Amino acid sequence: MSPLRGLAPLLAGLALAGASVAAPAPVRYCDHPVYPPISWTDAHGTVQGLAPRAVREVLGALGLPVEVVVLGNWKRCLSDAAEGRVDLVIAYRSAERERSLLFSREPLLREEVSVFYNRRKPLAVTRLEDLAQYRGGLLLGESYGQAFDAFVQAHGNVEWVASNQQNFGKLIRGRIDFIAHERRTGKLYLEHLPGADEIEVLPLTLAVDHLYFAVSKRSPLAARMADIDRQLQLLVSDERVARWLRESELGYRALQSRSAEQP
Repeated sequence: MSPLRGLAPLLAGLALAGASVAAPAPVRYCDHPVYPPISWTDAHGTVQGLAPRAVREVLGALGLPVEVVVLGNWKRCLSDAAEGRVDLVIAYRSAERERSLLFSREPLLREEVSVFYNRRKPLAVTRLEDLAQYRGGLLLGESYGQAFDAFVQAHGNVEWVASNQQNFGKLIRGRIDFIAHERRTGKLYLEHLPGADEIEVLPLTLAVDHLYFAVSKRSPLAARMADIDRQLQLLVSDERVARWLRESELGYRALQSRSAEQP
């Protein structure tokens, strides 16, 4: 046998080994897609919205592939990130979360947390403390700043659920008195929800917060926080975030309109 023929399989094997070493493992990004236009699922079950688009853009610029992970609720996403089973979430910053997650310096988006209520049961509320006399609803794992989280823990007047459909359904049926929710997301979600004409939003802003890239301290991605911040700054400075947010709103509305037209 020719020496060259014997060498060919060896070279091929080395090339394949080199390719496998060079290809980075996918970054596991966990999303709970019930927050349009931040994240939602299309008719094919694919996660859409500003958050997954920003994740793919930022990590793609770093040469890192992305695997989108969807779990049963937001609390599960956070716990898996804390344990290192997923690498990345998009989340509000809190002291509790900072024990297990590294947050980007550059925020992805500013958000306002508001109070949604049933117009048949108006609320006498002008400040956070006034909510103590009412029963509220939150999604599992939600955090809306130190003051609000401390209020919830002190009063225990909140029922925890896994989805917006459950939460707003309970509010429409009068089983709870209010929902604390991001204003933009809540209003968009209600546009096509049956019975949502019963829901109003208080002018009160419970909190102003920001969404950040939050990386598990147990993830190899933790070493790339400076790179993530540089890419986030580029996204925000050239207004791609604002444009993607508008496009996501339009896409979500179109999906809901198509769904409503189906028999």
